Amino acid sequence: MRKKKIIAVLLVLTMVLSLAACNKRTAGGTGSSGESGGNKETIRLLGYSYYESTMNILRDQLSKAGFEVEINMQPDYASMVTARDTGEWDLAMSGWTTVTGNPDYAVRDVYASYGQYNPGGINDPKIDELIDKASAETPAEYGATYKELEDYAITENVYSIPLYANRGIRAINNTVVDESTVHNPQSRSAFWEQYSYVDPSQNDTRTLMLTQTMGDLTSLDPIQANDGSINQLSANLNVRIVNMTDDDQIVPDGSLSRNISIGEGNNVFYFILRDDVFFSKVENKHVVATDVRVGAEDVEFSLKRAADEKSVANHKTYNLHNHMSDVSIVTDIEELKGINDSDTGKPVFDTLSKELPSEIKTLTANKNEVDNANGVYQVVKISTENAFPQVLYYLAHQSAGILNKEAVTEMNSKFDVASYDPTKDICYGDPAAIKSGNNHLWMSGPYALVSYDDYQVTFEKNPGYMAGTENEARIKNIAIKFIKDTTSATSDFRAGGVDILDSVDTNDVATLQEDSNYTVYVYIRHATTYCDINMTNGNKFENLDLRKAVFYAINQDEFVAYNNDLVGPLYSSASTLIDTGNVHEFSLEKSAEHLAAYQKSK
Repeated sequence: MRKKKIIAVLLVLTMVLSLAACNKRTAGGTGSSGESGGNKETIRLLGYSYYESTMNILRDQLSKAGFEVEINMQPDYASMVTARDTGEWDLAMSGWTTVTGNPDYAVRDVYASYGQYNPGGINDPKIDELIDKASAETPAEYGATYKELEDYAITENVYSIPLYANRGIRAINNTVVDESTVHNPQSRSAFWEQYSYVDPSQNDTRTLMLTQTMGDLTSLDPIQANDGSINQLSANLNVRIVNMTDDDQIVPDGSLSRNISIGEGNNVFYFILRDDVFFSKVENKHVVATDVRVGAEDVEFSLKRAADEKSVANHKTYNLHNHMSDVSIVTDIEELKGINDSDTGKPVFDTLSKELPSEIKTLTANKNEVDNANGVYQVVKISTENAFPQVLYYLAHQSAGILNKEAVTEMNSKFDVASYDPTKDICYGDPAAIKSGNNHLWMSGPYALVSYDDYQVTFEKNPGYMAGTENEARIKNIAIKFIKDTTSATSDFRAGGVDILDSVDTNDVATLQEDSNYTVYVYIRHATTYCDINMTNGNKFENLDLRKAVFYAINQDEFVAYNNDLVGPLYSSASTLIDTGNVHEFSLEKSAEHLAAYQKSK
């Protein structure tokens, strides 16, 4: 009996040693599923709670392709950015929304070597050249250039991993909010001044409750931030000289301009300003009218600092505005008569004169002298070094918000920009200062930010914003609750704690649609979800075969199915704007081939 046990043990040991030898011999090889024999490559996947479901699907897909995935799940966006800055990651969850509606914005900050939102370290001169080439072309021309860019950046070099294109999904409580006042813009942030209650008598008494996932505001200086924590806020706090329609057309409607004219050559742009927009400020957590007009001087100041990389520390939107070579105030009417409009061929003066309160009698550089009713106007001229018609889209972006020259200068004169120390210096728009009670903001938009804490940010209507016009804000008080995940936000919405959900989880849509008290809008939104790839400091993802192994391991159909067909396929951050014909290919076989090639090269 003892002899049989010894033989059995020897047989087991022989099998174990044999299997170990097989594994050693096949290390680096791959089976049909793409799994490597005992030598799996580890991928450190970074994200935060908002992306939890997406990260879990991504982990499973990469595991099937033979990778070992370590997830670093941070609680919020700010924590993720801090973790990303350490460089201890391989793939990082990312999203890009083209809030300006133009393709240059969709690619420049994401793929350019100098891009502010290029944490993976893309540094390719050819990409920079293609971006600049397309920016100077008309829509009829730039389609081919953006396709070339996409072919090079994604197909050939896999500088990012496309996952899916998002849809805009907004829900309202239609027993509270008047459906006819709800807009669903493809690019620009929701504009609050149009909202009204079903019962208009509540507009002055009831606070409209909104929500967003990000509670740590980056900055209320519009050129120091460009992310989901502040985009909607800044867009409603500061007026711009142009706006976009729901379908991304550039218009003066609801902006500081009454009319716009583009000079022949597409490198000079004229704006005639309205005189019924005034700054607001805050005292004792309530809005106060300043009776200080928003004028050409403020436009010149705000846009020049936006175009100056050294005007502030941590300039996050310089790449949007560095195309402007000059911003000036026009006081000579003859200049407007001596240059023709690029669309009509008629003098710029004629285009700017359409449907004004009165004819243009004189132009002034002093905003205190403006009187549109009696023919006294201000005109701002913006020049670009080269033909760049897409500049208008950047002027519609929240970062082109018009600030009060005196307020900003006074705040930022207390320290030297070059030696700015965030631990002791307080600059204009500093959220920590505002949270602690130092609300130094002067706001030119329809709403003023009156208070901010860990739970919500609240706003009051600016009494000096286009009073008596259709653009005057209707609801007096608005608040945004900070709720970190969309599922919790939906629960609060259904409980009556939130009136409008600007971002609805795809898994909650069907439930909300079943209730007649809610209206759910599913609409085009130029928003994308993808992974940044860490190619910095000798990271192994500098290797193209490894990037392609991940690229082909992605099955976008699974993301679409999980999200109930409420998201779509994606190839690059410009996919929702430019149809290049490129379609992502899922292939475990190709993934395995590239993974094997990478392992062989090590």
